[in-house]
Amino acid sequence: MNEPRGLKLLLSYHVNQEKQQEYHKFVMGRYLPALQSMGFQMSEAWHTAYGDAPNRLIGLVCNDETTMNELLSSDEWDSLNDQLEEFVSDLDYKFIPYRGGFQL
Repeated sequence: MNEPRGLKLLLSYHVNQEKQQEYHKFVMGRYLPALQSMGFQMSEAWHTAYGDAPNRLIGLVCNDETTMNELLSSDEWDSLNDQLEEFVSDLDYKFIPYRGGFQL
């Protein structure tokens, strides 16, 4: 059995179709670089094309709980998610032990 190697932040949401271009510009130009500067590395991005699940699932990995707690207590985290919600709906996130591969 694999031992956890850090923590994974899983973000899920629906991208608003009419704001897809602005969404992509924000996520690639601001959101992900900001999270990377706070100690997170993107591990995956999934698109759900059919069904009731959120159409985006993004995974980011950090080394430890300290990094996670610093993110969650930062004003920048709140600000980034407020800005993200201009382009998406049903934003949800959770932290899970990182074990590699696809995780829900």
